[in-house]
Amino acid sequence: MAQQSSIEWTDATWNPVTGCTKISPGCKYCYAERMAKRLQSMGQPRYRDGFQLTMQSDVVDQPLTWKKPRTVFVNSMSDLFHDDVPLSYLKRVFGVMAMASWHTFQVLTKRSERLADVAKYLPWPTNVWMGVSVEHARVIQRVRDLQRVPAAVRFLSLEPLIGPLDVLPLDGIHWAIVGGESGPKARPMRKEWVTSIFRQCRTARVPFFFKQWGGVRKDLTGRELNGRIYDEMPSVLQPA
Repeated sequence: MAQQSSIEWTDATWNPVTGCTKISPGCKYCYAERMAKRLQSMGQPRYRDGFQLTMQSDVVDQPLTWKKPRTVFVNSMSDLFHDDVPLSYLKRVFGVMAMASWHTFQVLTKRSERLADVAKYLPWPTNVWMGVSVEHARVIQRVRDLQRVPAAVRFLSLEPLIGPLDVLPLDGIHWAIVGGESGPKARPMRKEWVTSIFRQCRTARVPFFFKQWGGVRKDLTGRELNGRIYDEMPSVLQPA
């Protein structure tokens, strides 16, 4: 259940869990929900229940069979730290990532409080990058929760950016991704929100990756910011 990915900052996706529930405004027009319903209508057996949370336990060990190193976005179709994902299952997924040391795994969550609570029970090898999604200032606590996690690389996905983030706590953060919402009902992203984040990242020496302006037709709006493409990646490979 790994697939080559069109996401600009990764090589492939791996979904040991599928399905989710919405917890914040950033989830309103969830791309994964749209995709799950599409796959359900196509008769894809893993999505027979649509976007209902489902453990795909038979794919957990798959990374161990991939011989060529790759960068893997974990759970593009869910949130690994959803409350209904058992801790025992989390331990199993993290154990596989630790064993598959030749890959780099990028884990992203909106459920930062649970992440911070269970982090002490999980292995944190240097090939596991941990990130949180932050779409506006009302959920800034997610960054502070992430700062408590002993991951080698801690990153922020500021996408879909639907409000300003003028005071980002960037201590111990190793990477920031910024992107506007895309799809049929995409909410607009303002340039001043992006440039504010860019300036903060430059001051804090945090690599900055500008994914997209977004919009209903993201292919028309592109990825350039002030005439150039920013696709910087983290260089920190050891815990801060």
